[in-house]
Amino acid sequence: MHRTVQPRVLYFGTPVVVISTANDDGSANLAPMSSVWWVGRSCMLGLDETSRTTANLARTGECVLNLPSSGLVGAVDRLALLTGTPVVPEHKKRKGYRYEPDKFGAAGLTPLPSETVAPPRIAECPVHLEAVVERIHPFAEEDSGVVAVDARIVRVHVEEELLVPGRPHHLDADRWDPLIMKFCEFYGGGRNLHPSALARGWDMPPRRTAPEASWNAGTPQPNSP
Repeated sequence: MHRTVQPRVLYFGTPVVVISTANDDGSANLAPMSSVWWVGRSCMLGLDETSRTTANLARTGECVLNLPSSGLVGAVDRLALLTGTPVVPEHKKRKGYRYEPDKFGAAGLTPLPSETVAPPRIAECPVHLEAVVERIHPFAEEDSGVVAVDARIVRVHVEEELLVPGRPHHLDADRWDPLIMKFCEFYGGGRNLHPSALARGWDMPPRRTAPEASWNAGTPQPNSP
């Protein structure tokens, strides 16, 4: 039997993307997000209109979309409640966000120069998509606080181990284990991976079962870099 409900969030399962952008002083900003979909060589990103990432995208028109494997869940969670905006907006304060100017250092990640855009890539991520912004426009209802960013992919970098042998332009889906966010919880390989700071910030109900053994962020996951 189906029941009519009002879910707190409608995140049925999308890949996590860590967006790197350039701040106005030339430093790098990182932001994990999971409201994204892809068509051809373009994608749509759903972002908070008050975020430093949104401001950087509007000013510079470029970014790198870094796709982490499930083995990077610990690093991504360390970024979850950080903001690059010095004056933290009230709606983020209520969720537990704090200002952090050095996102790479806070997450324990390594910057890697890009080839066509200024923001750096994340060396530990197995997939890097250098992209340029086509347009930014409001999303959902009036005063939703969310914008939709249309971006075009201009260069793709992929770890060799994810490619089909003998076919260098084809990714092997069996070798790619992306980090997925479902209802503010982290998943990979079909299981919950790690406690989620974002879920606490959004006051999501606790999980009924907790596979504690899979929550060691230092334990390599299958096909992780």
